[in-house]
Amino acid sequence: MEAAALSTSRPLPLLSTAPASRLRLLPSRSVSGRRLRPSPRPRGLTWGACGPVAGFVCARDGRGEMHFARKNGFSIARSSSASIEPATQEVGAEGSGEWSGDVIRRRFLDFYAARGHKILPSSSLVPDDPTVFLTIAGMLQFKPIFLGKEPRRVPCATTSQKCIRTNDIENVGRTARHQTFFEMLGNFSFGNYFKKEAAAWAWELATKEYGLPAERLWISVFEDDDEAFSIWHNEVGVPKERIKRMGADDNFWTSGPTGPCGPCSEMYYDFYPERGSSDADLGDDSRFIEFYNLVFMQYNRKDDGSLEPLKQKNIDTGMGLERMARILQKVPNNYETDLIFPIIEKAASMAMVSYTKADEATKTSLKIIGDHMRAVVYLISDGVVPSNIGRGYVVRRLIRRVVRTGRLIGIRGDGHRNSEGAFLPSLAEVVINLSTEIDPDVKSRQKTIIGELQREELRFVQTLERGEKLLDELLDEALLNAGNGNQPSLSGKDVFLLYDTYGFPKEITAEIASERGVTVDMKGFDAEMENQRKQSQAAHNVVKLSVGNENEIVKSIPNTEFLGYDSLSATAVVKGLLVNGNPVNDVSEGSEVEILLDRTPFYAESGGQIGDNGFLYVNGGEDGKRKAVIEINDVQKSMGNIFVHKGIIKLGSIEVGKEIDASVDAKLRQGAKAHHTATHLLQSALKSVVGSETSQAGSLVAFDRLRFDFNFHRPLSEGELIKIESLVNQWVGTATQLETKVMALQDAKTAGAIAMFGEKYGEEVRVVEVPGISMELCGGTHVSNTSEIRGFKIISEQGIASGVRRIEAVAGDAFVEYVCARDNYMRRLCSSLKVKAEDVNGRVETVLEELRAARNEVSSLRSKIAVLKAASLASNATTVEPHNVRIVVENMGDVDADALKSAAEYLVDTLKDPAAVILGSSPGDGKVSLVAAFTPGVVKMGVQAGKFVGSIAKLCGGGGGGKPNFAQAGGRKPENLPDALEKARADVVAAVSSDSR
Repeated sequence: MEAAALSTSRPLPLLSTAPASRLRLLPSRSVSGRRLRPSPRPRGLTWGACGPVAGFVCARDGRGEMHFARKNGFSIARSSSASIEPATQEVGAEGSGEWSGDVIRRRFLDFYAARGHKILPSSSLVPDDPTVFLTIAGMLQFKPIFLGKEPRRVPCATTSQKCIRTNDIENVGRTARHQTFFEMLGNFSFGNYFKKEAAAWAWELATKEYGLPAERLWISVFEDDDEAFSIWHNEVGVPKERIKRMGADDNFWTSGPTGPCGPCSEMYYDFYPERGSSDADLGDDSRFIEFYNLVFMQYNRKDDGSLEPLKQKNIDTGMGLERMARILQKVPNNYETDLIFPIIEKAASMAMVSYTKADEATKTSLKIIGDHMRAVVYLISDGVVPSNIGRGYVVRRLIRRVVRTGRLIGIRGDGHRNSEGAFLPSLAEVVINLSTEIDPDVKSRQKTIIGELQREELRFVQTLERGEKLLDELLDEALLNAGNGNQPSLSGKDVFLLYDTYGFPKEITAEIASERGVTVDMKGFDAEMENQRKQSQAAHNVVKLSVGNENEIVKSIPNTEFLGYDSLSATAVVKGLLVNGNPVNDVSEGSEVEILLDRTPFYAESGGQIGDNGFLYVNGGEDGKRKAVIEINDVQKSMGNIFVHKGIIKLGSIEVGKEIDASVDAKLRQGAKAHHTATHLLQSALKSVVGSETSQAGSLVAFDRLRFDFNFHRPLSEGELIKIESLVNQWVGTATQLETKVMALQDAKTAGAIAMFGEKYGEEVRVVEVPGISMELCGGTHVSNTSEIRGFKIISEQGIASGVRRIEAVAGDAFVEYVCARDNYMRRLCSSLKVKAEDVNGRVETVLEELRAARNEVSSLRSKIAVLKAASLASNATTVEPHNVRIVVENMGDVDADALKSAAEYLVDTLKDPAAVILGSSPGDGKVSLVAAFTPGVVKMGVQAGKFVGSIAKLCGGGGGGKPNFAQAGGRKPENLPDALEKARADVVAAVSSDSR
């Protein structure tokens, strides 16, 4: 770190002009935990002793700046501060304000960079791993390397990784350390160094770099790891009484039932060392906090559970940035560090409360807001938008928890003067301003983030008040019905109603119910959700190669060399065969097989583009005939960069080691190329027409179509779609030559290349550019010239989730086929309507108007018939004592809802007040219609039409409601209508015959 790190509020320039990359490798010393860099000592100053800092001299120049130097003649830095405290001061003492979260993060990364580690960026919160929902640890991006599925790119690395964990969400704000969003600082070795170096550096980082007092640090080791115990005690120098042996549940890491594993060693900070070491419990959160975890990946667990040493031993570590900030900033919890507290302060000001003076419940609410806001901002920035499924549900749940929590502590509207506004955008601005050192891309996505938050909050608020009122009623009812010592409970059906109709996540319902002492029937909720989940779950195609002895196959088969950018045919050697996921040496005719080749022209599915189709041939048969023919219908990537050719043997047999001729279906490949380039043009057109804030959320590039999902908050207008389509076709017509090149990832981003959603990139990337139009990082296949696309047509545009739209389109041959098919449809339509193509719209409008008029006439006739029927019913009305209420309850047959309404209105006008009319009908298609009409006299008796007809409709599998004097309802069980009307008759008679009314 540069000497500018001496102060977080006022940058201090280096006296040296040497490049920062060279300075990073120079030796340094620490003064009060500050990293100081050598440079020539300025002349013309009077140098003297530097107070309590041994080995240093200091002087003040004419501008009042203080210079510090070693006695050996090298200047270290300059500062306007009058003094510097000694490095041995207590953590959190006067002067510890320098330990901002950004400084802690940079010091960690620079510490390991100076020790040969490559600083790598944080990966997305959306992991490139189908087995993991969200990025939960710093090691996740290196998992394929640790599992032996990918070769290491560097011997060791260091990162600051964004992470999300929601399994302990109920503890957020209630404990000092639980969070949903956090940063994990880590150093990783891929067979480069092991326990000795990892432990020594961890101790040096903690005690020298961060200045933590050694006597406050405790160590835990796995109970059987004598090697680690010896390193910590004999080489690092930790007293035995501060090293605790712990069991496998705490200190042994595994990647699964089988595979790499190993013991852990953890570092703890002791807030109360005066309590001594006798009977100390490292699990006591009130005294200790674990801040650094070292995983020694040294074993492979075999199928029988036994452990064997790994040939390549790895290191995986994690230090919680917020935890270290808590220690160094000397605050009571992670929330009050400078990483989160500015968000809390903003929320407190919007609620017009003081955090320091607030009660514990309010403080907890503010902590929840501070934590959740970080989570939703970074999730949306990484492309996750609110929805009712998958990761989107996590975002929606967190947002709605913030909204409800904010309202509970008094935030109204936008927290300022607009009662109709949203307050999340103001909080998001604080998070975004804090994001620069965490993820620089967040700032550039500010408009998208704030727009999503505002829309989601306002949508939720629209139903929140109604939902809260209903929930209160349901909870009151549950408490009222819980007699004889039974536990009050909310039914799964009610929880589903709140979720489906009012947008209440089940966890919020459970949380509110818990506050009232009511349990929730989650099993019942899950049953209600089952059908909906089957329909709404997004398709998730996961490529898995189920191999019994996967690691052995990985060792024996190299990555596949892809030749398909330049050729559609090639000679290759069969390196492996799989049947039902198991390796075999040969496969015969008629069998389905997965074939691994050393080289291939076949494109394997990735980046949204599907895998190629084609044939593999084994030549050398009699008379020049082929000995074997294998039809390939899919190609997938697995185990790093190994291409798996999936197909069926049409002729002969195939063996491992045989030479084959591979041939890609050229027509299908051309279709994929046209659609892939068209997808790039579509994204550029979208950004041009609707705004640069739109971003890709997924894609499919098939042989006959393309599908492009993008983040946007509203449907596109017809005019916008026409503009997009026209722009793409304009670019197609310019016959622009595409350019592809391989360059460094950072250089590509600097040049303006767009990264595709969900893709994982190495240090070198392939850039596909349509000059002046589009530049994207892409490994897919593309046309050479835009003219090869031939034409582009949008088929549909629709919403697939909240804030996510989808465009489907065709290009190339598929475009021509689509246009020809539509032309044929138009010819037939013109023939049927007997008009020219340009007159079709007018003729169709005329036909529709004639149809509407006919339907209105039929409806009018049905109403008149219903009224005539009702006239005969009026004379048969039943009179109920003691209030002489005239009642008509009747099944009107197959009349529709409008006619039923007319009949009820006629009857209630004809009968004298007080009167009650309940009519039902079965108009067909499995439908039921119900109407209740009550005169004012009946309503005054406390009988309301809306509530009355709703309860009756439930018997017919439906519901409804309305005003106290008139209401309509419907149902889906016409077979129950007679019984429902009988109940209606009995209920209304009972309701109006009571003497107490």
